[in-house]
Amino acid sequence: MSDLRPVDADNHYYEPVDACTRHLDPKFRERGVQVLEQGSHKVLLVGGRKFRFIPNPTFDPIIVPGCMDLMFRGQIPEGTDPRTLMKVEPLRAEYQDREARLATMDEQGLEAVLMFPTLGCGVEQALRDDIPATMATLTAFNRWLDEDWGFSHRDRILAAPMLSLADPKAALDELEWLLARDARIVHMRPAPVPTASGKGRSFGDPAHDPVWARLAEASVPVAFHLGDSGYEMFAGAWGARDYFEPFRSVDVFSKLLVSDRAIHDTIGSLIVHGVFDRHPALRVASVENGSDWAHLLAKRLGKQANQTPWAFSQDPLDTLRQHVWVTPYYEEDLRKLTDLLGTDRLLFGSDWPHGEGLAQPLDFEKELHAFTDDEKGKVMRTNALDLLGVASLGGVAA
Repeated sequence: MSDLRPVDADNHYYEPVDACTRHLDPKFRERGVQVLEQGSHKVLLVGGRKFRFIPNPTFDPIIVPGCMDLMFRGQIPEGTDPRTLMKVEPLRAEYQDREARLATMDEQGLEAVLMFPTLGCGVEQALRDDIPATMATLTAFNRWLDEDWGFSHRDRILAAPMLSLADPKAALDELEWLLARDARIVHMRPAPVPTASGKGRSFGDPAHDPVWARLAEASVPVAFHLGDSGYEMFAGAWGARDYFEPFRSVDVFSKLLVSDRAIHDTIGSLIVHGVFDRHPALRVASVENGSDWAHLLAKRLGKQANQTPWAFSQDPLDTLRQHVWVTPYYEEDLRKLTDLLGTDRLLFGSDWPHGEGLAQPLDFEKELHAFTDDEKGKVMRTNALDLLGVASLGGVAA
């Protein structure tokens, strides 16, 4: 790899408890997010219900970065209880302060990071039945994010604001505000778009075309990051738990049923329903959803294209390769992914500082042993710049 520093396409902050409430329209105080004191503890209510997505909204103490590495690699020593791998520590300044984070990034050898929510990834699902409250809450969240982190701080911390398409007009208004504040990438939930009827809409519904058109015009990509997509409802149909509750006992059958289905269906909806045909400059990324889904989707799209060729303007695999970047799990077969999508579409992402990610972001490069130096440079840096549609970040050319 070259001497240019890498760009990490999957970093996270830990939100303060008022991230969704600091700028929330007062009329949504009881319909959006509420912070309740329970003795020495804080809990969140979202839409009047306990927020299960994050059991400790103060994030203090918090899980140690990378401590679950052996579990996700499938290398837990025989006889070891996986739960014993989890270690916690006091909340660090760099998890909530952007200047402290820049200093940490320098220590880690990173040029820039794409920064995503932690708590925020569960909010839209919790408010799916109240679209006005959804839009108001995400607007409030984005105002907090701009205030505390900025959307492109020093051209190195690129924080992705959250955008919901549940109200298409409000989404376009919010997008205009985000673009005016120099948002470089936006985050959408990989899930059916909520509607007032409760039925849901595809991302390819024509109602969303103004947003896709504006994103394409502004050359701002969309990141579909892992979160609560509501897919546990399918597990519920089999008698399993029908809601997503991390950091609790694992429902193995639910894991088997849901897996990476949400991102598979999300990207499929964009391709099958013609979003990239109508907006050929649009770029999207799958972040922290793994990569196994891509192989299955490519196989299914290929079969469907053979059966109903009139439904596709071009080979859907070509569409996938042209428009979709992927941040895989580091323990997956990365060479296999590039054989499918090409080396230009693989992104380096550490998931730092989450416990299921890497303790040191640049350890990701160790997984690229089957790659040439030129390919490593693409994965660790250049591909992220291409996703963002820029030649450089932080004053450093690609």
